[in-house]
Amino acid sequence: MILTNDDGFTAPGIKALQTAINNNGIIIAPETEISGCGHQVTTKRGLKLQQHSDQVYSVDGTPVDCVRLGLTQLFPDQEWVISGINAGGNLGADIYISGTVAAVREAIFLGKKGIAISHWRKKPLEIDWTVAARWTAMVLEKLWDIPLPSNCYWNVNLPHLEPGSDDPRIVFCEGGTQPLPVHYSFDGERYHYQGEYGKRVRQTGTDVDVCFSGNIAVSKLKL
Repeated sequence: MILTNDDGFTAPGIKALQTAINNNGIIIAPETEISGCGHQVTTKRGLKLQQHSDQVYSVDGTPVDCVRLGLTQLFPDQEWVISGINAGGNLGADIYISGTVAAVREAIFLGKKGIAISHWRKKPLEIDWTVAARWTAMVLEKLWDIPLPSNCYWNVNLPHLEPGSDDPRIVFCEGGTQPLPVHYSFDGERYHYQGEYGKRVRQTGTDVDVCFSGNIAVSKLKL
């Protein structure tokens, strides 16, 4: 399977993802962090691919570029694209902004299967990537056995719990609709975004509510 992200090929999240699948995946990820790029693609210039080891490649482009090169030029026989583990949630309307989720969506467009995995950050807590890898392995073990229609993909969001907490439950729920808060301050010249992620709408039973309540939110999204 191909592993990618939008945090860059050296990010701790993608290393945790590789750990979760027992180091079986091939990393093809952006050269640098490019969060929030959505489904952006590069068509006006050439893309530089670098191989760092037998299992690690980087591309000077977007997550979607990485998936396109991976599935059409390098490893066309791979059936799965797993994207993450993103350092930050991709809940509700985030899926339209997220490069992490866009990478998986591109895999579905190309006739493959995919799972996006993100970890909500609840400041001032720091993400424990060892725990994130363990939770991810738990989720993947469950998802491998569930049939996935050809035009659908999984979006997974891990909660941010206090150190030493019990493992969260895996909850299948609605996703992809709850908006982000849209607030700005104006300094006389420019508008500065002031929306607080943790204060977004929490409709009961949606991925935002499930994840913010301390559980692993798993949503089946459709193209």
